Amino acid sequence: MSDNSEDRPMPLVEHLIELRNRLMWAVGGFMIAFLICFYFAKQLFNLLVLPFTWAVHWAGLGDRKIELIYTAPQEFFFTQIKIAMFGGLVLAFPMIAAQVYKFVAPGLYKNERMAFLPFLIASPILFLIGAGLVYFFFTPMVMLFFLSMEQTGGSAEATIQLLPKVSEYLGLVMTLIFAFGLVFQLPVVTTLMARVGLVSSTGLAEKRKYAIVAAFVAAAVLTPPDPVSQIGLALPTILLYEIAIYCARLVERQRGDAQAESEEEAASDVTPDS
Repeated sequence: MSDNSEDRPMPLVEHLIELRNRLMWAVGGFMIAFLICFYFAKQLFNLLVLPFTWAVHWAGLGDRKIELIYTAPQEFFFTQIKIAMFGGLVLAFPMIAAQVYKFVAPGLYKNERMAFLPFLIASPILFLIGAGLVYFFFTPMVMLFFLSMEQTGGSAEATIQLLPKVSEYLGLVMTLIFAFGLVFQLPVVTTLMARVGLVSSTGLAEKRKYAIVAAFVAAAVLTPPDPVSQIGLALPTILLYEIAIYCARLVERQRGDAQAESEEEAASDVTPDS
């Protein structure tokens, strides 16, 4: 009788020790990434300011110098800490996800591990796609919308100019990135739920009208109160919902093919009575 240590049940104490080890690796990886990002926090913040620069050029204000302010002595320091935490989480995510997978994998069958692994890879890729969409398109569009509210000033008008605070600008960018990154997980979450039978493609298609309303409500909650970012989040959400329906259909088709194949094998194993 072969001893497969990977499939044997683990006592509670061993589970806790394993959990502690995985947490130590995950936290250690995050702390190293945090320190690296904190060292380069100013450079990272300048990268995040680039979409604002593009918006200024799109608004026809190419000769204008980009200025951001902070009104409290500690504000920019805490802003750099937030940048380091955000960047550290992004850099350390592969290690954190790997530690989660290594902790969960011994409790799964081999076919379940092989089915779970592609989603573990697809999740950060989809998050980065959403973040890239925010960085290269939606943040410049949002800043362009806010720049359009400026007032140049005249004989009887006050000059009103956009001078963002560093903390508020970072909060805007991080909110958009997290909102789009989470929304882009919709196909992954829906496909996993379809695999375990919690949802079906027919049920998702029937609830499409409710999903459209929910997309606009979520966009209104997760994004700043401007129509550009709200519509910009709602439309990709609806598109991703349609992709999720398609992914659920693929899962159901694969399940049906596997079931038909197993029935054919079972039928071929039965020999007719002579």
